[in-house]
Amino acid sequence: MSTEHPWFKEFPGAITICDIQGIILDMNDTAAEVFKDDGGRALIGKNVLDCHPDPARGQLERMLDRQEANVYSIEKEGKKKLIYQTPWYKDNIYAGFIELSLEIPFDMPHFVRD
Repeated sequence: MSTEHPWFKEFPGAITICDIQGIILDMNDTAAEVFKDDGGRALIGKNVLDCHPDPARGQLERMLDRQEANVYSIEKEGKKKLIYQTPWYKDNIYAGFIELSLEIPFDMPHFVRD
C-alpha cells in the first residue's frame, strides 16, 4: 500500500487503514497523534479489534465480515467529529477498512442539492 504521499501524511483528519483481518497497516500523522496514549504508530501491525471493547468490537467484526460501511458522529473533549469507516479495495478485491475521523463544527450548514 502506498501511503507515502504528503497529502496522506499531513492530512488534518485522522486516517487509519487496516487489512481484512483488522491488522493496522498504516496511519497518518493525525491518527498517530489521536491514538498516542494507545501507542500511536506502535499500533501498526496490531489488530484494531484488540483496541475496542464490546459492543464496538462486535460492530467492527461485523463490518469486516460483511464489508459494510459505518458512519456516525461523536463528541469528545469538546470537539465534534465525523467518523467514516468504509471498506477499501485493491484491484476490485476487498482489502480491509479505512477509518477517517474529521473534526466538524457543532453547527454545520447542510445543503440539499437535488
